[in-house]
Amino acid sequence: MSLPRVSVVGATGLVGRKILEKLEQRRFPVSELHLFASERSAGATVEVFGDPVRVEKLTREAFLANTDIALASAGKDVSTLLREWARGSGAVVVDNSSAFRMDPEVPLVVPEINPDDAFRHSGYIANPNCSTIQLVIVLKPILDRFGLRRVVVSTYQSVSGAGQKGIDELSTQAIALFNQAKIESKVFPRQIAFNSIPQIGKFSDYGYTEEELKVTHETRKILGVPTLGVSCTAVRVPTFACHSESVTIETESTPTVDELREALAGFPGLRVMDDTADGIYPVPLDGVEEDDVLVGRIRRDISGGDNAFNLWIVADNILKGAALNAVQIAELLHAGRPGR
Repeated sequence: MSLPRVSVVGATGLVGRKILEKLEQRRFPVSELHLFASERSAGATVEVFGDPVRVEKLTREAFLANTDIALASAGKDVSTLLREWARGSGAVVVDNSSAFRMDPEVPLVVPEINPDDAFRHSGYIANPNCSTIQLVIVLKPILDRFGLRRVVVSTYQSVSGAGQKGIDELSTQAIALFNQAKIESKVFPRQIAFNSIPQIGKFSDYGYTEEELKVTHETRKILGVPTLGVSCTAVRVPTFACHSESVTIETESTPTVDELREALAGFPGLRVMDDTADGIYPVPLDGVEEDDVLVGRIRRDISGGDNAFNLWIVADNILKGAALNAVQIAELLHAGRPGR
């Protein structure tokens, strides 16, 4: 197919900048590249593919005139506009916001898992939540080979999940603490420096936060198992990069730990780091700037019987959890066919 005109919306943000890096690293073919951002950022230049590209103010006219594939990371309000603009225009939006992830008409895509869904769009495809992506990458090969009854996950999410402002707040608070200065919390509900906060998003009436419900509902949708038991506790921790997850699963059949490890090792986008005798298991620093999802501490759950297992998952939430996954969806669209 002909080379697409690609627009990156929210190009100057944390995820937007990583999208540009991945487009360049993966040599994504473009005929034209257009960068859109808020009026505050318009007029700046960003070097991409070795050339300076001017950042434009996002308007309907400029977007529709220059877009075949759009990669967006600019929040729910902008996403609502983009969906309206793209409808019937021939442009396809790959959106990183949570605005329409659970809309039954919107595909929610992880290319290693459900690439066919990317071709069932009506001009709009949703990029899943960062914590969901790394979880389903691990669950999919287990589901396919052994079946799944139940998933319980606790997340340990870095401040970069809240964007640059989250990174800045952790830095500022840490410096203030060392200088015995006043601590201010504007981004997070409590002090994040040297602390952990079991709240990401608002609480629902029955006690789960928005983030926890995203993981639950998105996991079911991506895996195509609407009745799968999924329970999540999401925790913000004072790390700058990568999300970690402690996961307990119950399988339908009864694999050995070696069989489970073998199934995981053969799945694309997933790397097993699991040799506790030599101290090998993933930590957030291992995942920084890594495209793969990392999994280790694979063991039978001694409290849950022969069908219960524990795992530890780490991934770069800005890469596979956002920018990389969006670019991979764009690669599917450009290829014009489903497939890994």
